[in-house]
Amino acid sequence: MTTTATRLPSVRRTRRLTAGISFVVLSVLAVIVLIPIYYLLVTTFKSPAEAAANPMALPATWDISVYVDAFVKMEYPRAFLNTFLITVGSVVGVVVFGSMAGYALNRKSNSRVASIAFLVLLSGLMFPYQMSILGLYEVVKALGLMNSLLAVILINIAVNLPFATLLFYAFTSTIPKELEEAASIDGAGVFRSFVTIVFPLLRPAVVTVAILNTLSAWNDFMGPLYFLQSRDKQVILQEVYRNIGQFSIDWTSLFPMMVLGVLPLVVFYLILQRQVLGGVAGSIKG
Repeated sequence: MTTTATRLPSVRRTRRLTAGISFVVLSVLAVIVLIPIYYLLVTTFKSPAEAAANPMALPATWDISVYVDAFVKMEYPRAFLNTFLITVGSVVGVVVFGSMAGYALNRKSNSRVASIAFLVLLSGLMFPYQMSILGLYEVVKALGLMNSLLAVILINIAVNLPFATLLFYAFTSTIPKELEEAASIDGAGVFRSFVTIVFPLLRPAVVTVAILNTLSAWNDFMGPLYFLQSRDKQVILQEVYRNIGQFSIDWTSLFPMMVLGVLPLVVFYLILQRQVLGGVAGSIKG
């Protein structure tokens, strides 16, 4: 009894020490992560001379006119709409086709044809699509989709479909087949069973795929650069790229545009924070 009583304070001290060390380490890591964000934000309010003289200091004046100028120079409403349409079209396409492909390949996994098709589809994970950019250019040009948002959407779907299919394939294994068998007894076909029973149960995987592809499509630069040529079709990152000259970069104009480009993603995360964390956790658990 005495031995146990003497050990308790020691255990408590060890736990407090461990918690203290963890707090210090995490605080240091948080500061390291926040320094670039702080530098980005404070530089947006500085003149070029002030940014060069005191890069980490607070600005002498907080003038939001730099954001107004960036908003106008970028033609932000038009660029935002193009980026939004590409992102939504890409995410919806990947979720719809990836979930159907993953479900069908999982339920037909005993079929040799399905196994071969699954391996062929997964081979798309091995090679970056930049390796086939010349072939893609010729295909898009032959289809008459050059300078079209649809071309970028279709490419994003094709590039991200293999990983989405793999995720849906794995998650479908957690759904009992008895649910579909009961639905078939009630007269439901395969498509109806998928839409009404299977797809709602794939919600964690759907959220995870939607999050990853939203980030990928919103931050995609190469696709729009190659296939969107007129300015009225260009996206936010292309407008940001206009500030990068051949011999110099206007950082005080570039940084406000970068903030305006990232801001929608931050709002997206803040609004859907609970769904984001729940979707990722549920997908890992599944």
